Amino acid sequence: MSLVRQLLLSVVVLAVTLLLWVTYVPSAAAYLDRVGLLSLLGMEAPEQAETTSGGRGFGGSGPTQVIVAEVTERALDDRISAIGDGRAMRSVTIRSDAVGLITEVAIEAGSFVEEGALLARLEDEAERIALDRAQIVLDDARDDSERLERLRVTGAVTEVSLREAQLAVRTAELALREAQFNLDQRRIVAPIAGWVGILEVEQGDRVETQDMLATITDRSFIVIDFRVPERVIGQLATGMEVSVTPLARRDTVLTGRISALDTVVDRASRTLRVQARVANDSDRLRGGMAFSVRMQLEGETLLAVDPLAVQWSGTGAFVWAVREGRVERVAVEIRQRNSDVVVIDASGLEPGDQVVTEGVQFLRPGAEVTVANDLQAAETPRRRAL
Repeated sequence: MSLVRQLLLSVVVLAVTLLLWVTYVPSAAAYLDRVGLLSLLGMEAPEQAETTSGGRGFGGSGPTQVIVAEVTERALDDRISAIGDGRAMRSVTIRSDAVGLITEVAIEAGSFVEEGALLARLEDEAERIALDRAQIVLDDARDDSERLERLRVTGAVTEVSLREAQLAVRTAELALREAQFNLDQRRIVAPIAGWVGILEVEQGDRVETQDMLATITDRSFIVIDFRVPERVIGQLATGMEVSVTPLARRDTVLTGRISALDTVVDRASRTLRVQARVANDSDRLRGGMAFSVRMQLEGETLLAVDPLAVQWSGTGAFVWAVREGRVERVAVEIRQRNSDVVVIDASGLEPGDQVVTEGVQFLRPGAEVTVANDLQAAETPRRRAL
């Protein structure tokens, strides 16, 4: 006996649940009618109910009243994100071009130097002696040449002797230039303006040719190397703006510009190497830092609809298109969802078509509708009916 009571109680609860569902969810009536449960509840099918009530418009009769919005066009927002490595705009390793003992170090680590400033000096006494000797030889050669030139008018000097004297002058001039060059090699100067790194030598050290002394970097700009997928190559150009965030400073967002594009796509990764430059006015960035690089590109142009127009069913997304006073169900593929618009791909829609944004719960394919708004949705507030 208790089992029968439980069954009866379950049937009553189920019936009440279905009645509440139909009452507060209008679309439930159509579903229950299809499965044959609506008649068991003593209710009319949706078509019959519409006939009896005189329609489902906002006023209770006639065609269903709906609010529509126009289908527009919108370019896809193509956001590119990448991780890049930064380096100073210019970086030069200072090496010795001569062998010798360091007699002077004119810089300190972390100091800023101008181009041509003295960095270090090598012992140069031998080179100075050689320069003085070359100067003496040149002076003597010039005196001989001038003396022979004066004797030339008397005929006491042959042309051969005169040419030999002139050749000696030129040879002495070259020797003097060589001696001056060797002396200049004892002075190590800055090839660029920039910041001096940690010194590898100090006064009293002996250096050999190509020994490293220090590094000078010009970090007024930071160059960031990163890669982008090959599909966006046609949209990139030098001078385009990029957003840069140091991974070590997530709260810092900087603006840079593309400075160079590679000419070849990497076959393995199908990416292109790109360089961007970021101003380092605050001198808080360093070469070797990692950066997050973001770019906003404009993708292909597709159709766009109001987010309220997109409905869902078991087969996917769709919209109700209004044509000649009746609605048609059009399947769509969502390509991008934004707060104000949904970008879609649909073969059955064109820009300017009308799609229903409110009143969709009363619609069926081919149902007659009337438009309740003036199609100026951008200038009038919309009411959410869903």
